[in-house]
Amino acid sequence: MERPFLLAQLSDPHVGADWGDGDPVAGLAAAVDAVVAMPQRPDAVLVSGDLAEHADDSEYEQVRELLAPLGTRVHVLAGNHDDRRAVRRHFEIAAADGEYLQYSVDLGLLRLVVVDTTRPGADSGELDSARLDWLDAELAEAPDTPTVLAMHHPPLVTGVPAWDEILLPAADRRALASVLERHQQVRRLVAGHVHRAMTGDLAGRVVQTVPSTYLQARLNFDSDRIELVQGPASFALHALLDGEVVSHLQPVT
Repeated sequence: MERPFLLAQLSDPHVGADWGDGDPVAGLAAAVDAVVAMPQRPDAVLVSGDLAEHADDSEYEQVRELLAPLGTRVHVLAGNHDDRRAVRRHFEIAAADGEYLQYSVDLGLLRLVVVDTTRPGADSGELDSARLDWLDAELAEAPDTPTVLAMHHPPLVTGVPAWDEILLPAADRRALASVLERHQQVRRLVAGHVHRAMTGDLAGRVVQTVPSTYLQARLNFDSDRIELVQGPASFALHALLDGEVVSHLQPVT
């Protein structure tokens, strides 16, 4: 079997944050070191949102510096703590769609499509008709290329009330599923936001979230608030094997 194509995914570094006892800079640096130390370097890297805590220019500059040792082009998306314009400026994203930070990139054997789920000023997400129309047309451009669809807010229900209040509305999840049903080349949906690893499905496709490089969410199905604690960080390696995507979670040690 040929060497798989590898897409690494890190998420939610929150550089500039000071809540809890974690250190967001040390957390992201350790995650980058862990990726670099892998026996097989990834072919591409995705960071799935909440790059910075306050969306300051200095925070984004620090994120870029921390990601530099990866030695490859890093593809980013905006989370609810980010500013779209600042992310676009600092990470030189030219192929963005109007006000939304969404784009696609041909990685060779794999296509990465990024859709913007953010609502400025809100922690919850949304996918309105304009974004879904863009996504539908973008996916139609390459129907035969295995595709990973990336977003910040996962299109899932977690069962944790405090988290479910700040995810995507049910109507938006259903509308996204309708788009996906027309595009069978989408092999995996990947997201961040929830600060823990979860899997689910939408329109017959696996949805995968990865932990934060900063703090992790405590699993408590009865909680009415989000509990973030120090805990093991991980990153994902999405491996393209014979046209299918297999996702591995790798602890940061």
